[in-house]
Amino acid sequence: MNSLASEIQGFSKSHLKKQSTRVTTVTGRQLIETRSGSSVQVTECFPEPEAACGFVQDLRADLQVGVIKPFLLLSSQDAAQDIDTLRKYKVTHILNVAYGVENAFPDLFHCKTVTVLDVPETDITSYFPECFAFIDQARNQGAVVLVHCNAGVSRSASVAMAYLMSRDTLSFQEAFDAVKAARPSVCPNPGFLKQLKSYTP
Repeated sequence: MNSLASEIQGFSKSHLKKQSTRVTTVTGRQLIETRSGSSVQVTECFPEPEAACGFVQDLRADLQVGVIKPFLLLSSQDAAQDIDTLRKYKVTHILNVAYGVENAFPDLFHCKTVTVLDVPETDITSYFPECFAFIDQARNQGAVVLVHCNAGVSRSASVAMAYLMSRDTLSFQEAFDAVKAARPSVCPNPGFLKQLKSYTP
């Protein structure tokens, strides 16, 4: 016991070996923390791209376009910023209901931006009139409008569903099923779903 106490008392941090710890952040950055005595040095390392995360990143653009009606399309921001996709689907009008996404080709298409936050507390029904007016404009001209937000999952999907409920007098479930069939990834946030279910055009 006495020998242990004397060893502890005589211990010096200078005898510690350098220890390095690899830390991976949620964004995939890898940091090396090297401890030497009481000091810590942090450096960033740059691993091969495929080893950067603890999960497989899908960096491919989401160019899937859901055709709800011949004149009404639904997508993510990726498709709205890909000229080949826009031309393939003969898009003439773009309704952007994303947050912080600029229109990529304002000189080539009729663009309208209606900034909507994708949070349950947002009163999305308050944006329907101006969105519907823009879609109607394209429809009456025999044109094609692409509705998009950031991911093409919640905001733009909700606008498309409400449009069908308003203009085609579909029930919520019918509108939901029609949009879901066109773009299977759609999933309005809980607040939007609640508003759509009680929406009466």
